[in-house]
Amino acid sequence: MNDHTVSQAIEALLVARDLRNMAVARAALPTGYYLRAARLLRDIRGTVIIGTGFPVNDTFETDGPVGAIALYDSLQALGAQPVIACGPPLSGALADDYRVLALTGRDLGAATAEADRLLRQLRPAAVISIECPGLAADGRYYNMRGEDITARCSFFDPFVTGANCATIAIGDGGNEIGMGNIGAAIATLDIRAAVTGCDELLVADVSNWGAYGLIALLAKWSGRDLLAQISPLAILDYLSARGSVDGVTRENTLTEDGLDAAEGLRIIQQLRSLTGFPGH
Repeated sequence: MNDHTVSQAIEALLVARDLRNMAVARAALPTGYYLRAARLLRDIRGTVIIGTGFPVNDTFETDGPVGAIALYDSLQALGAQPVIACGPPLSGALADDYRVLALTGRDLGAATAEADRLLRQLRPAAVISIECPGLAADGRYYNMRGEDITARCSFFDPFVTGANCATIAIGDGGNEIGMGNIGAAIATLDIRAAVTGCDELLVADVSNWGAYGLIALLAKWSGRDLLAQISPLAILDYLSARGSVDGVTRENTLTEDGLDAAEGLRIIQQLRSLTGFPGH
């Protein structure tokens, strides 16, 4: 299959369950969006800022950080210098093992100043948001239940809107950074939709899986079976030991959005097959 056909297959696979109406989002996006996003990262060098961290109660959910870690490891293997941007408690949980930008801005003004400073300092080659809450039209953050979670959120939107480089966002429900690209299409969904846009929006039934879709194309081009190195269960175990919860059940389990880790592994194996890597 050529790259565009592979991208279309990835796009269909990653919303096949349609857990939160992302088939609607997919229909609103010009086909080939995974390919276009992956091209922005092909042969990339320099700093790549990966923002993540969706708050649940006083901790962080597993969807987002799993994919961020997978992207971090894959981009680093390909020669980039990734850094994960997130707020507490996730920033502290990852700091011993990953390069971390600990976000401290607790309102949009402070966060914008912080983002401006760090973007000038780091001069990233790309900014990626994965399962980051996106600001709604009223300037607040909301979860999938419509609850106002602004007080617990770290503001990553200014990194995306203020970047002078390629910006990619991954989401699975409509309330994440990037969904402003398809605001009209998701206006009827039962969600307080985010209005922040990006250069390329990727949608998936679970945001972590969107990271795998990107990695699959980068692996295809590099000839390196990057997805074979990713263990969703191992990353979930790492995060669970540091206090993560499932975003749907709000329990400290080795799951993502209510799904067993085996579902993520199954997606990885299907993506590897689509991009020409044999199964094991």
